[in-house]
Amino acid sequence: MEYRVEKDSMGEMRVPANKMWGASTQRSIENFKIGTEKIPDEMVKAFAILKKACTIVNVKQGLLDESRAKVIIQACEEIGQGKLDDNFPLAVWQTGSGTQFNSNVSEVIAFRANQILQAQGADISIHANDHVNLSQSSNDLFPTAMHLVGIDMISTQLLPALQALQATFAGKAEEYTDIVKVGRTHLMDAIPLTLGQEVSAWARMAERNGEFLTTGLTYLRDIPLGGMVLGTGLTTRSGFAEMVAAEISTLTGYSFRPAPNMFHSLTSKDEIAVVHGMLRTLAADLMKIANDVRLLASGPRCGIGEISVPVNEPGSVIQPGKVNPTQCEALTMVAVQIFGNDVTIGFAASQGILQLNVYMPVIAYNFIQSIRLLADAVRSFEANCAAGIQPRMERINYFLSQTMMISTALVPLLGYDKSTQIIKNAMSKEITLKEAALASGWITEAEYNAHMDPRKMTSPS
Repeated sequence: MEYRVEKDSMGEMRVPANKMWGASTQRSIENFKIGTEKIPDEMVKAFAILKKACTIVNVKQGLLDESRAKVIIQACEEIGQGKLDDNFPLAVWQTGSGTQFNSNVSEVIAFRANQILQAQGADISIHANDHVNLSQSSNDLFPTAMHLVGIDMISTQLLPALQALQATFAGKAEEYTDIVKVGRTHLMDAIPLTLGQEVSAWARMAERNGEFLTTGLTYLRDIPLGGMVLGTGLTTRSGFAEMVAAEISTLTGYSFRPAPNMFHSLTSKDEIAVVHGMLRTLAADLMKIANDVRLLASGPRCGIGEISVPVNEPGSVIQPGKVNPTQCEALTMVAVQIFGNDVTIGFAASQGILQLNVYMPVIAYNFIQSIRLLADAVRSFEANCAAGIQPRMERINYFLSQTMMISTALVPLLGYDKSTQIIKNAMSKEITLKEAALASGWITEAEYNAHMDPRKMTSPS
């Protein structure tokens, strides 16, 4: 491999000749050989947008000339287009402020901008710190990028996936509105409900979690960019924070505003923690839905088996014909990963010691992973499982005919004690509930038939 020599404030470093990063990036590569987790690509793209916005504002405020700004902006746009993707190699496990990652992005932008200037024959150059990072600090850039990525990924990936799942379940709830089945509480037989009612709960979970997350997005619209190192805004000009927030809004199509208290935004990561708590809440509901589906589909002959799920792949290499609820299993594994990520983020967010939280790379990594996993898993579950759920009427009707819990409808006529005696007699003698009720002499067949229609038990009288 060929190398070139790059210099920074700490001295010289040998850098691969085919890469655009500089000495600070190379020093980070060599000092933090920890794990395989890299700063997510979404953060790279977000940093490019932020640096483009800052460059535009720096020109407006008279801090940067148009010639330099033009090539810096071009380099930022090339990053956004994915043209420079192989130049961002840094590990998550680095400085907690993300300083080395900021340097990585700035160095790549400066290198590419200087390439463009050289091709133009220009007699000016771009410096990673003096020009690309002008009016910026890692301390305010990194949390701003997390907010931008969170809004974008939730808006474009997770919310549409949830809306599709909600629509699928809502359609099935309507389709199954007349299918009466046994309800279950404590994993034991309970009074009847319709399959449509059961599925409607899943539809509402998807819808409600979408509402939670939409509210959560408002918390991410406050950004600390312009607060600089501590929140004082030192080295920026008056109005920079407002102008750059407006510019980011224009570039992204999302509404951003300067944080009302920059000191809070740099030391606290409560907004990310709150939104990730909403992701954890979604994961909890998805876990419930997936568990319901696999319980109802279990068997299919020796379990509950009231619904069928799509046959996507063989379930065993030695048991012919076996089918497993694999989409449910994948979704629940994602859920437990989100639970773990939430613990990490919650603990990391508690470490805003004095003026700065220095756990930001691990917060960003887990936050982005959670959104991506949830969006992917929800899409997969909806397309490969939920959309193909079908009722198994023979099994549903069999269980409905066997349940004793429809005896609840006898209580208004006979009272709790007599109703309990009837059901105990039916179970001990292994006869039907109707046979036991008529044998008691407390109710006529006409009265029984009038009051014991399971369909009437699925709504108020």
